[in-house]
Amino acid sequence: MLDGLKRLFTNAPSEGGDWDGVAPWAQSKQYTFRAVQSEGFVIDGRLGATPWRLEWGPSQRPYIQGQELRIRSELGLASELQLVLMNRQLQEQMEKDVFDQYVEGVQTRIDNQTPPEMRWLVMFPKLAGSEMPELRERYVALSSMKSWLVQWLQGPLSQAITSLRIEPETPMVLMIGRGRLMLRTALPDAQVGALQGWLRLFEAAMREARRVANESSDSISPSTQPSMWSSSALPGDERNK
Repeated sequence: MLDGLKRLFTNAPSEGGDWDGVAPWAQSKQYTFRAVQSEGFVIDGRLGATPWRLEWGPSQRPYIQGQELRIRSELGLASELQLVLMNRQLQEQMEKDVFDQYVEGVQTRIDNQTPPEMRWLVMFPKLAGSEMPELRERYVALSSMKSWLVQWLQGPLSQAITSLRIEPETPMVLMIGRGRLMLRTALPDAQVGALQGWLRLFEAAMREARRVANESSDSISPSTQPSMWSSSALPGDERNK
């Protein structure tokens, strides 16, 4: 009981957890690690001068069961840029859920309580397979700015996604909205190797987003939003963002 109380009120990771070794790895990379009780942890790092935050904790989305990995970064992109890439199995399930909830159910419109990735599925057209040849068998992509999305998925980003060899049934969402990049996926055990793989993918998405933004003068603007990060942010915060 005493050990349990110590874990509750300190930032020390619980012994024998599924994330042993994460703190030493983060420290070796000069990232900032913070445990959140026994539920998970937060890691802050940078790609060049651009900060990112990695969170592992209880799921914030109904399509992810158990523990969820989230990685975010403020990129200062134009607020009107909205895009999402997700695996096909998740897309099919989401479209079924939308139909069941808003067509056969009692609701008549999709509101702001619905996750944006679900709203965008019915708002924006999907890319054709020829526009995302390396990913067309297992992924779906759509955007408010089609040409931006096509450029983003060319080259290194598509290669990073395919090289990670994500299982078809693993829910994965990579999206840009309100100027920020976000990755969500199911991750039952936060093993260092898995975290490294997902972080490599996320950083590839960051680099490619910056490349496309630099090539498209109307796709980047100074961010006017306050920082999403605060010293009190925990896994489980900002559930609908």
